[in-house]
Amino acid sequence: MSTSDSVGQNDLLIVGPGVLGRIVAEKWQKENPSCKIFGQTATTDNHRELAQIGIVSSLKGSRVDQKVPYVIFCAPPYHSDDYPEHLRVAASNWNGEGSFLFTSSTAVYDCSDNGLCSEDSPCMPIGRSPQADVLLKAENVVLEAGGCVLRLVGLYKMDRGPHVFWLSKGTLDVRPDHIISLIHYEDAASLAIAIMRKRLRGHVFVGCDNQPLSRQEIMDQVNRSSKFDTKFQGFTGTDGPLGKKMENSKTRAEIGWQPKYPSFTEFLGLRN
Repeated sequence: MSTSDSVGQNDLLIVGPGVLGRIVAEKWQKENPSCKIFGQTATTDNHRELAQIGIVSSLKGSRVDQKVPYVIFCAPPYHSDDYPEHLRVAASNWNGEGSFLFTSSTAVYDCSDNGLCSEDSPCMPIGRSPQADVLLKAENVVLEAGGCVLRLVGLYKMDRGPHVFWLSKGTLDVRPDHIISLIHYEDAASLAIAIMRKRLRGHVFVGCDNQPLSRQEIMDQVNRSSKFDTKFQGFTGTDGPLGKKMENSKTRAEIGWQPKYPSFTEFLGLRN
């Protein structure tokens, strides 16, 4: 990936410019019109499309000719044989100035009883969950490099998110009382940018809207909203693990951030 011109103070590398990464790119460009934005992807399939929105693309895992001041890694682990190694390569493309941010997941927290969790709640011990192990090892790579971690809850927008999947199924054999914490894609992007702007080192943050809902409450609101062509029929499960109620007042206080969409309810145009 060639950066033949000199590196700008706001140049950004996005590893995994998918839905979230593209929103980050759009917001970053508006704030920094003269910056260069680079993207690294698992395949070349979307490189032409990314070029049209101003992202200079290459394949994930490649090293840039010149390191950049801002790096955000938002590629999911399921496309990688060695996820922590991809984080090491991303760290090697950071010049140590601005910020290096990894968007992880609140799945690492050790809670499955609908209990309250925040930034400092205990994480799962290594060895209990393969999914959590991969994320925690990747987080450690980032933190050791001086980067920051943003653990995100369930991302959504009108046409993406758990509600869209459940609506497509009609009925599901899972518990209706399982608590889901949510954040809108735009809010996740604005929080990520706000964290990068702080240029902090070695911090862990949480991204959520502080209004957790049960699966049943989410789909009741979808049905009430009249914004979807079909109606959800219901959840039929009676056992299985529960979720967690994520809360991020510490992140909000430290970063000075508030979401555009304070809750899924308000996003749908309903009253809490």
